[in-house]
Amino acid sequence: MKDRGPSIELIGVSKSYREGDRSLEVLTDASAAIEAGERVAILGPSGSGKSTLLNLISGIDQPEGGQVRVGGIDLGALSERDRTLFRRKRIGFVFQFFNLLPTLTALENLLLPLELADAVGAAEAEARARHLLDAIQLSDRAETFPDRLSGGEQQRIAIARALIHGPDLLLADEPTGNLDQDTGERVVGLLDELVSASGTTMVVVTHSLALASRMDRILHVDRGQLVEA
Repeated sequence: MKDRGPSIELIGVSKSYREGDRSLEVLTDASAAIEAGERVAILGPSGSGKSTLLNLISGIDQPEGGQVRVGGIDLGALSERDRTLFRRKRIGFVFQFFNLLPTLTALENLLLPLELADAVGAAEAEARARHLLDAIQLSDRAETFPDRLSGGEQQRIAIARALIHGPDLLLADEPTGNLDQDTGERVVGLLDELVSASGTTMVVVTHSLALASRMDRILHVDRGQLVEA
């Protein structure tokens, strides 16, 4: 097992968005601490700020107030370029709508994070990708384009793509939100299996109680605050 993933600290984080002529406050002085290697589910009603939290933790977005620290690094102190490099090297992101590139095959979608990070040679990259395809039982779909894959197959590829570069931190936004119950349960099992053995810190936004129950801890977004379940 590799070293545990990074700790996460949210310190007095505030974030709002413009909605027409008014400002919509999503997070208000929100604070939480997630330990290294911990797996945490974030629950809350639609529009409560769950996805916003993931964007802040990944450095995709920046808070208007407070600090977000990942592994002791204040993301707000990094330049946009350095935040991008930080994400490429240390963070895996599983998107709700899969976000597979339609012009790339399943194998090529898996290879993309390694190519962007320029982390390993071509032979090792392909070996890693094919190993993961085997682990998610999609070896026979390596040369298939996303539009020929089922929703469950696309999500399994998306999970493998998020993990292929061995990230310290995995963020997942409603990873079963667009799947039927049976497929969702299989994806939950796969996600748990791939992450639990690696020591990766994981934060998952979900409405699935089945997925949340597999986590070490549950946080709720409640009126802009993060509270323990």
